[in-house]
Amino acid sequence: MSVTTAPVNTATSPAKPLIVGGLTAAAVAGVATAAVAALGDSVGVSLDVSGEPIPVLGFTVLTVVFSVVGLVLALLLARFTRRPRVAFVRTTIALTALSLVPDVIADAAVETKALLMLTHVVAAAIVIPTIARRLSN
Repeated sequence: MSVTTAPVNTATSPAKPLIVGGLTAAAVAGVATAAVAALGDSVGVSLDVSGEPIPVLGFTVLTVVFSVVGLVLALLLARFTRRPRVAFVRTTIALTALSLVPDVIADAAVETKALLMLTHVVAAAIVIPTIARRLSN
Protein backbone atom coordinates (compact mmCIF):
# COMPACT_ATOMS: atom_id res chain seq x y z
CA MET A 1 0.00 0.00 0.00
CA SER A 2 1.52 3.29 -1.06
CA VAL A 3 0.83 6.58 0.58
CA THR A 4 0.42 9.60 -1.62
CA THR A 5 0.21 13.14 -0.48
CA ALA A 6 -1.65 15.93 -2.08
CA PRO A 7 0.48 18.73 -3.48
CA VAL A 8 0.95 21.56 -1.08
CA ASN A 9 -0.24 24.91 -2.34
CA THR A 10 2.62 27.28 -1.70
CA ALA A 11 0.88 30.22 -3.37
CA THR A 12 0.28 33.30 -1.31
CA SER A 13 -3.07 33.48 0.39
CA PRO A 14 -5.42 35.86 -1.43
CA ALA A 15 -5.95 37.65 1.89
CA LYS A 16 -2.23 38.26 2.47
CA PRO A 17 -1.92 41.44 0.33
CA LEU A 18 -5.05 42.79 2.00
CA ILE A 19 -3.73 42.05 5.48
CA VAL A 20 -0.24 43.43 4.80
CA GLY A 21 -1.63 46.52 3.07
CA GLY A 22 -4.20 47.09 5.80
CA LEU A 23 -1.71 46.76 8.62
CA THR A 24 0.73 49.04 6.82
CA ALA A 25 -2.01 51.61 6.29
CA ALA A 26 -2.99 51.34 9.96
CA ALA A 27 0.58 52.07 11.03
CA VAL A 28 0.96 54.98 8.61
CA ALA A 29 -2.40 56.41 9.67
CA GLY A 30 -1.43 56.05 13.34
CA VAL A 31 1.73 58.05 12.78
CA ALA A 32 -0.13 60.61 10.67
CA THR A 33 -2.85 61.23 13.25
CA ALA A 34 -0.26 61.58 16.00
CA ALA A 35 1.62 64.07 13.82
CA VAL A 36 -1.58 66.07 13.21
CA ALA A 37 -2.32 66.09 16.95
CA ALA A 38 1.26 67.07 17.83
CA LEU A 39 1.23 69.84 15.23
CA GLY A 40 -2.08 71.13 16.56
CA ASP A 41 -0.74 71.04 20.09
CA SER A 42 2.43 72.86 19.02
CA VAL A 43 0.43 75.74 17.55
CA GLY A 44 -1.72 76.06 20.65
CA VAL A 45 -4.74 73.85 19.95
CA SER A 46 -5.72 72.22 23.21
CA LEU A 47 -5.94 68.44 23.28
CA ASP A 48 -8.19 68.60 26.35
CA VAL A 49 -11.61 66.95 26.28
CA SER A 50 -13.76 67.28 29.39
CA GLY A 51 -10.78 68.84 31.14
CA GLU A 52 -8.51 65.85 30.50
CA PRO A 53 -5.69 65.96 27.94
CA ILE A 54 -5.58 63.34 25.22
CA PRO A 55 -2.00 62.08 24.96
CA VAL A 56 -0.55 62.26 21.45
CA LEU A 57 0.22 58.54 21.62
CA GLY A 58 -3.49 57.98 22.25
CA PHE A 59 -4.18 59.15 18.70
CA THR A 60 -1.84 56.49 17.36
CA VAL A 61 -3.28 53.71 19.48
CA LEU A 62 -6.92 54.44 18.68
CA THR A 63 -6.18 54.96 15.01
CA VAL A 64 -4.43 51.61 14.75
CA VAL A 65 -7.13 49.79 16.72
CA PHE A 66 -9.98 51.14 14.60
CA SER A 67 -8.01 50.66 11.39
CA VAL A 68 -7.58 47.00 12.29
CA VAL A 69 -11.34 46.82 12.89
CA GLY A 70 -11.74 48.20 9.36
CA LEU A 71 -9.34 45.57 8.05
CA VAL A 72 -11.37 42.81 9.71
CA LEU A 73 -14.48 44.30 8.11
CA ALA A 74 -12.73 44.21 4.72
CA LEU A 75 -11.74 40.58 5.20
CA LEU A 76 -15.32 39.66 6.07
CA LEU A 77 -16.72 41.57 3.12
CA ALA A 78 -14.17 39.94 0.81
CA ARG A 79 -15.37 36.57 2.00
CA PHE A 80 -19.13 37.11 2.12
CA THR A 81 -20.12 39.74 -0.45
CA ARG A 82 -20.07 39.86 -4.23
CA ARG A 83 -18.76 43.41 -4.43
CA PRO A 84 -16.51 43.83 -1.40
CA ARG A 85 -14.81 47.05 -2.57
CA VAL A 86 -18.09 48.89 -3.04
CA ALA A 87 -19.47 47.58 0.25
CA PHE A 88 -16.26 48.46 2.09
CA VAL A 89 -16.02 52.01 0.75
CA ARG A 90 -19.68 52.78 1.41
CA THR A 91 -19.59 51.30 4.89
CA THR A 92 -16.35 52.93 5.96
CA ILE A 93 -17.33 56.35 4.64
CA ALA A 94 -20.56 56.10 6.62
CA LEU A 95 -18.65 54.96 9.71
CA THR A 96 -16.15 57.80 9.29
CA ALA A 97 -19.01 60.29 9.16
CA LEU A 98 -20.52 58.72 12.28
CA SER A 99 -17.14 58.87 14.03
CA LEU A 100 -17.30 62.66 13.80
CA VAL A 101 -20.44 62.86 15.95
CA PRO A 102 -18.67 62.35 19.32
CA ASP A 103 -16.17 65.05 18.32
CA VAL A 104 -18.97 67.50 17.56
CA ILE A 105 -20.65 66.94 20.92
CA ALA A 106 -17.43 66.63 22.97
CA ASP A 107 -16.85 68.96 25.90
CA ALA A 108 -13.97 70.73 24.17
CA ALA A 109 -13.03 73.99 22.48
CA VAL A 110 -14.17 74.44 18.89
CA GLU A 111 -10.60 74.22 17.57
CA THR A 112 -10.07 71.01 19.55
CA LYS A 113 -13.19 69.51 18.01
CA ALA A 114 -11.96 70.51 14.56
CA LEU A 115 -8.57 68.93 15.23
CA LEU A 116 -10.19 65.71 16.42
CA MET A 117 -12.36 65.59 13.31
CA LEU A 118 -9.33 66.26 11.12
CA THR A 119 -7.54 63.26 12.60
CA HIS A 120 -10.51 61.03 11.70
CA VAL A 121 -10.49 62.31 8.13
CA VAL A 122 -6.71 61.91 7.82
CA ALA A 123 -6.89 58.31 9.03
CA ALA A 124 -9.79 57.52 6.70
CA ALA A 125 -8.01 59.13 3.75
CA ILE A 126 -5.06 56.79 4.29
CA VAL A 127 -6.76 53.56 5.31
CA ILE A 128 -9.90 53.41 3.15
CA PRO A 129 -8.24 53.73 -0.28
CA THR A 130 -5.32 51.48 0.68
CA ILE A 131 -7.61 48.65 1.71
CA ALA A 132 -10.18 49.29 -1.04
CA ARG A 133 -7.51 48.93 -3.75
CA ARG A 134 -6.89 45.40 -2.55
CA LEU A 135 -10.54 44.32 -2.72
CA SER A 136 -12.30 43.07 -5.82
CA ASN A 137 -15.06 45.18 -7.36
